[in-house]
Amino acid sequence: MRSSLRNLATAGAVIAFAVSTSVFAATVPPAASGAPVPLAETVPSDLPRNARPTHYRIEVTPDAQKLTFSGTVSIDVTVFTASDALTLHGNGLTVSDAKLVAENGTVTALQTSVDEKAQTLRFAAGKAIAPGKYRLEVTYAGKIGTQPSGLFALDYPDRRTGKDVRGLFTQFEAPDARRFVPSFDEPSYKATFDLSAIVPADRMAVSNMPVKGQEVLPGGLKRVTFATTPKMSSYLLFFGMGDFERTATKAADGVEVGIVSPTGSGAKADYARDGLAQILPWFDDYFGVKFPLPKLDNIAAPGSSQFFGAMENWGAIMSFERILLLDPATTSPSGKQSIYSVQAHETAHQWFGDLVTMAWWDDIWLNEGFASWMADKVTDHFNPEWNWKLNGIDGREGAMALDALPTTHPVVQKVRTVSEMEQAFDSITYQKGQAVISMLEDYVSADTWRAGMQTYMRSHAYSNTASRDLWAAMESAGGKDVDLIAEAFTHTPGVPLLRVNVSACADGKTRLDLTQDAFSLDPSARGGEKPIWPMPLLIRAGNGEPMRHLMTSKTDSVTVNSCDAVLVNAGQLGYYRTLYNAKALDALVSSFGSLAPIDQYGLLRDNLSLSLAGYQNMSAGLRLLSAVPGTTDATLAGKVVGQWEGVYGLLDDARAKDRIAARISKTWAPRLDKLGFDPVAGEPLTDTKLRAQLIDTLGSIGDKRVVAEARRRLQGLAADPKSLDGPLKGTWLSVAATNATRADWDLLRGQAGKATSFVERQLYYTNLGMARDEAIAKDALELAVSGTPDATSASQIITTVGRAHPEMTFDFVRAHQAAIDGLIEHSGRARFFARIVASSTNPEMVGKIEAYAATLPADEAKPVVQALTGLKERLANRPRQRVEVAAWVKRAR
Repeated sequence: MRSSLRNLATAGAVIAFAVSTSVFAATVPPAASGAPVPLAETVPSDLPRNARPTHYRIEVTPDAQKLTFSGTVSIDVTVFTASDALTLHGNGLTVSDAKLVAENGTVTALQTSVDEKAQTLRFAAGKAIAPGKYRLEVTYAGKIGTQPSGLFALDYPDRRTGKDVRGLFTQFEAPDARRFVPSFDEPSYKATFDLSAIVPADRMAVSNMPVKGQEVLPGGLKRVTFATTPKMSSYLLFFGMGDFERTATKAADGVEVGIVSPTGSGAKADYARDGLAQILPWFDDYFGVKFPLPKLDNIAAPGSSQFFGAMENWGAIMSFERILLLDPATTSPSGKQSIYSVQAHETAHQWFGDLVTMAWWDDIWLNEGFASWMADKVTDHFNPEWNWKLNGIDGREGAMALDALPTTHPVVQKVRTVSEMEQAFDSITYQKGQAVISMLEDYVSADTWRAGMQTYMRSHAYSNTASRDLWAAMESAGGKDVDLIAEAFTHTPGVPLLRVNVSACADGKTRLDLTQDAFSLDPSARGGEKPIWPMPLLIRAGNGEPMRHLMTSKTDSVTVNSCDAVLVNAGQLGYYRTLYNAKALDALVSSFGSLAPIDQYGLLRDNLSLSLAGYQNMSAGLRLLSAVPGTTDATLAGKVVGQWEGVYGLLDDARAKDRIAARISKTWAPRLDKLGFDPVAGEPLTDTKLRAQLIDTLGSIGDKRVVAEARRRLQGLAADPKSLDGPLKGTWLSVAATNATRADWDLLRGQAGKATSFVERQLYYTNLGMARDEAIAKDALELAVSGTPDATSASQIITTVGRAHPEMTFDFVRAHQAAIDGLIEHSGRARFFARIVASSTNPEMVGKIEAYAATLPADEAKPVVQALTGLKERLANRPRQRVEVAAWVKRAR
């Protein structure tokens, strides 16, 4: 109750602030002025550039039961050069009629041909089409998929009856609006859209804009017509239909915000709705441009995807239900935080991505990196007790883990094919992009950065940009050296490594000799010439004022007026690894307790990674990990416990595992004893989350008391299916499922069949794949392809089995390839395979993965090749890691 009241008070203060300052948020006109012009040759395109759309009028009639739809589209196009045909995108569409209507009313029948590989439709006139304005009218039909791409269907249990019902949704990023409508389906072909749909009269239809009108039709149908959208890219169009309900409120800026969810969701939508009302005005103020649509909905879709979790359709975000609706029976504490932060990410896209859009997918990081950065900023602002900034360290580490492999790529990457578009959404795009932005903002100052952002938004609203446009805006706002630093970190792949040699203090001064290198997880790649990055350093000695220094050469030296321990990456916003000499690291270990939590966590993660890669002994990272006491801040404690679980997972020797487990239990079991097994009314969310992490880690290392408690609670489901309901339901299920007996597993399977909500059903199904017992895990794989679980749950079972049994899972998937391909949308298949083998340390898997990668086109194989490279890295480093960890834990007892 204390946390709820504190959040409510904060929300009230923010709303008052937004009202008082909203006059400063500019309202940008709904579309840029000026006559259409051909797409610039500097922007990649699959289309001939001889025409451009300005407006679409689309009407669709979906048949949810038959999984088909029919449609008509009328596109206002400007033709720039004489041609005998117009070429648009289309994928899986059957055209029955097409014609071109000139401004003077002349109608030309068009002949349609399909290029399936290029995903295009060619509309041939049989004669020259003169330059001018036309209306292209097409009648067509398509298929409704069962995987999240294009127009797709999801089945889920009705909350009132328990019987399965069907909802329709769309997912168009990157190249799938063309599955819904013939279109110029590239981000630079922006246009306005009128959408109408003929749907059952008892169903709700939702799109980017509010409903403009409804018309009753024969046969229990209605025509729903939506208001015209602003000028936008085709991939941002959205349509949904189903037995939905909507809860809405007015945000402080006057925009109506709503959550659309399956009927019967009730209060589960309130937390997301209230969060959306809080977030939107804050972004208005930050960007200096008011959200330009009259409403912003977030639509809850049951299910999941191997490719994405939510999508930023303008005015109609779509999120999978598990990260949008807060269900007291199943939502974990981290799940509650995800509801807020994921929604913040998608809301940030309403500006960065929707209002201003990258010209081509090379710059997709402009969308994703900035949305991640803004999401963390607003989440931390409204939830300071979460200590959310620590998540930036996890993001940095996730990016560096991929960026330090030979298969890395620049943040600004070359994308040309559809498959390359689909594979561009990785941790370098998201997390490295976010880390670079955070580093640049810190370097130029938050005020200067914000001024540059506002200039960028106002200058490029309703248009398309490249990265250089943003850097120009920052330079104009006074951001010195932004272009220099940004170009290096976004165009040069890899992780900088800063070697720091700290000399003995003399006359109250300490000299730091600095050398640039490149951090690599591949020992064979550590020689030769390396790039030189302009590296913004923030150096702090002890508790003194930090000193800024821009290092632009391979070697440099800095003198600080102190004899205290020196931290080079103070605040942890620099995207580089810092390798200290032994004396400097000893000093940091000795003063570790005086560091801020962000520096403690960043320093220990950095040194663990350096140790894992072999730049220093594992003892260096483990010393810092051990320096965090069991009484530390709850957020930091949870993250540190998670790192201990990772160290335990490195080992294969039973005696060494027992020793590390005993060490973990000695430090962290007392913290769990203090918290207790059950949440306490009114406790901070961070305590609930820490409890979950402690139970998970102690259960993972085989703590007998925790495992026994998990099994006891699992057995309680037989008598009372709601006995586990609460924020720790997933945690207790995970521990019980990991250690499951056959009877435990059968009980879980029975509960999955009885579940009355999709999220609960998927929770049970996913946990069926957790078992360490190989025979039970094999049965879980067989269940996944039996047709009993829905497709998204089945794919989750398989990836979960892969965590503990990667080799068996890989072989099973290859043996059942056709069936499993039907469970996963095409864009997610390569990543699905990569996840399966992510924990493998079996050398026999190298040849198997190589053979599988050889069956894929090069532009599809990227995640599989990355997984192969990661496996080779583990095979090279794991033996040394195990020996060094075992030696350290033996000495440190």
